Amino acid sequence: MRVKAWFLTAVALAGLGLGQQTITLVGAGASFPYPLMAKYGDEYNKLTGGKVRINYQSVGSGAGIRQFLEQTVHFGATDAPLDDGRLREVREQFKTQALNIAYALGAVVPVYNLPGLKEPLRFSGPVLADIYLGKIKTWNDPALQELNPGVKLPALPITVVHRSDGSGTTFVFADYLSKVSPEWAQKVGRGTSVQWPVGVGGKGNEGVAGVVKQTPGAIGYVEVTYAKQNNLAYGAVRNKAGRFILADLASIRAAANVPLPGDMRVSLTDTAAPDGYPIASFTYLLLYEDLSVNKALKSEAEARALVEFVKWILTEGQRYNEPLTYGALSPVAQQRALALLSRITYGGQPIGKEIVGR
Repeated sequence: MRVKAWFLTAVALAGLGLGQQTITLVGAGASFPYPLMAKYGDEYNKLTGGKVRINYQSVGSGAGIRQFLEQTVHFGATDAPLDDGRLREVREQFKTQALNIAYALGAVVPVYNLPGLKEPLRFSGPVLADIYLGKIKTWNDPALQELNPGVKLPALPITVVHRSDGSGTTFVFADYLSKVSPEWAQKVGRGTSVQWPVGVGGKGNEGVAGVVKQTPGAIGYVEVTYAKQNNLAYGAVRNKAGRFILADLASIRAAANVPLPGDMRVSLTDTAAPDGYPIASFTYLLLYEDLSVNKALKSEAEARALVEFVKWILTEGQRYNEPLTYGALSPVAQQRALALLSRITYGGQPIGKEIVGR
């Protein structure tokens, strides 16, 4: 399989006419999938013999969306797909469509720093909302103790940690809290940036993980891979079926077992799946349907290299998702993603259809 992938990629690169040239594809956005994007970049660089390099900047979904719309990058990345208003903005300004192409599944987990506790704590959505609303202030609060019978919770103040930058991880977390807490929905709501009632900020998943790790009594929210990489404890969250679920590949996949629209824009939070983790999400690449409108792309060769890379992510590259605790696309989701990629053109040339069909 690897030999076949290498051969097909070599053929594709030969078709680009690069010779000794190298192409660097620049993307920016979500920190949520950064460990996976870094792995993709390393593997693709090796696969192409250094002919195509990936420079992905983990700046948060808000900045990634902004740079995509400002056309300073070849592709954007976000955990919050573009809403109808942003899609309309792209159509009106650039006379083309913006595509939200899902390529992986992830989970946002509540991480905490409570030395001495061995078993994962249990949380519910309303309790998480009340912590982030500033209503639950100490770890031995009766609401937390009720969820964790038999656990001696300390009388330690809770330091709430949230994102300081525009963030898809925030969007996923706030989207979930808006579904399970009417007060959160009314007072704070959902978005890549929200007005936090309490807490201190950290930039990126990396920043939140760092603050929590350094602060006894802290609680934060990060993509599960960051919790694992930083050896942070993370809790089980009660889902709609009443089960306390830890984020893992099986529970993330279960949450994604929903009808998937053709444009792939869907919320997976507060899943009804009995075994599903309730704060799961797709993460997306942002591409223009007509790549020739993107000022960051200087040639058709660069556009073709970008489509080749995304096709590789959606096919051969999927093998790298699960070792990093990101869910791979289901066959249906992969079909939807490739169908979106096949729509891409470059100045009227149907390069997406040609490359996907190869």
